[in-house]
Amino acid sequence: MSRFNDIYKSKLISLDQVADLIKSDSDIIVAQCASEPQGCMSKFHLAKDRVREVKVFSVLTMKPYDFYMKPEMKGHFELCSWFHAPGSRQAIKEKTGTVTYVPNMLHRAATDRLKVRRPHMFVGTCTPPDEKGFVSLSLGVTYEKDILEAAEIVVLEVNDQLPRTFGDTHVHITDVDYFVEYSQVPPTLPSPQPDEEAMRIGEHIAELVDDGSTIQLGIGEIPNAAALSLRNKKDLGVHTEMMVDSMMELYELGVITNKKKALHNGKFICTFAMGSEKLYRWLHNNPSVEFLRGRYVNDPCVIRKNSKMVSINTCIMVDFTGQVASESIGINQYSGTGGQTDTAEGAIEGFDGLGKSIIACRSTARNGEISTIVPVLPEGTAVTLHRSHTDYVVTEWGYARLTGLTVKERTKALISIAHPKFREELTEKAKQMGYI
Repeated sequence: MSRFNDIYKSKLISLDQVADLIKSDSDIIVAQCASEPQGCMSKFHLAKDRVREVKVFSVLTMKPYDFYMKPEMKGHFELCSWFHAPGSRQAIKEKTGTVTYVPNMLHRAATDRLKVRRPHMFVGTCTPPDEKGFVSLSLGVTYEKDILEAAEIVVLEVNDQLPRTFGDTHVHITDVDYFVEYSQVPPTLPSPQPDEEAMRIGEHIAELVDDGSTIQLGIGEIPNAAALSLRNKKDLGVHTEMMVDSMMELYELGVITNKKKALHNGKFICTFAMGSEKLYRWLHNNPSVEFLRGRYVNDPCVIRKNSKMVSINTCIMVDFTGQVASESIGINQYSGTGGQTDTAEGAIEGFDGLGKSIIACRSTARNGEISTIVPVLPEGTAVTLHRSHTDYVVTEWGYARLTGLTVKERTKALISIAHPKFREELTEKAKQMGYI
């Protein structure tokens, strides 16, 4: 171990020295979500006076860092976000000129950017090295491993509070250029308690999930409601991009066993995890959970190999033809495509013909002022899920299966699960459009 200790110590640098590695006209790609290198990212702005045109790529940036929140960073740094978070949305609202969005399918986010140019730096997080000189990338390898292998310089922020996980998470210290030690509780994401409306949506979702299904489930009030409603199911399995608390809880209740999975039988499969400290403790040295690269886990061709695959996602609105908008309203980008298209497409093409894609949303928004079932999407709105891939749509008023339906049949089905106070108005609009 002493040899590896010496190698490790020789590569240790300070947080401020990370900023010294940044160069102009280059790409820096950082790890996402709970794997975010918060110590290093808090120092990027120190390079401002000597660099220009530095692009920092990230997913769901957890903090409002100076390098993109301050207007004076324009021309020096730009956050290139694959999925917006509160900080990036705020910067866009304040017109700092330091944030842009990167259209993507999650399973191709890294490989698509690598076709543009080689990243100068990858900055991620890891556990301390073990006796054999290996560190674990811990809570995510969605794109992190691919970028780490391609980058000119690799910097890993060593956090002794990260769990050591299994799968494709291990990296040897000889493949890392620099280490920075920064101890903190990994970023957490609370699980919101579902209200009555969300629980009704969850109950409708549960009706569509058969025993023995393999599920993909996100985080948020509606997915949490769905998880609560799945407590009477048997032998569920998990193949998901994001490992969340509700999956751990269903496992502890004996609902998730992974015993009926056709692919990776007996294992949870994910690309990253985000949740509570309890979840992170549960993941530590847990051989039942494997973290694999996003280009594999989220590849629709892989997802379709799962038995009874059920993809459960949420959206902002759905139009009469079944176009799903989950990331923007008009030209205003709110979040990102994420893995919704990946998992929806893979599920409905399941090898056994039993796969299902479920898109869920409340029937109204803005405190009940507007319907989320709409005749047409607002001008400029990004279509996250093509109407040809829209299967089930669920609101608190029920569910509609759109697969195989004509536009007229889809319109009627969607109006039937719209909020009752909007149904007459929607019906009249549909008649004007010649849809019914």
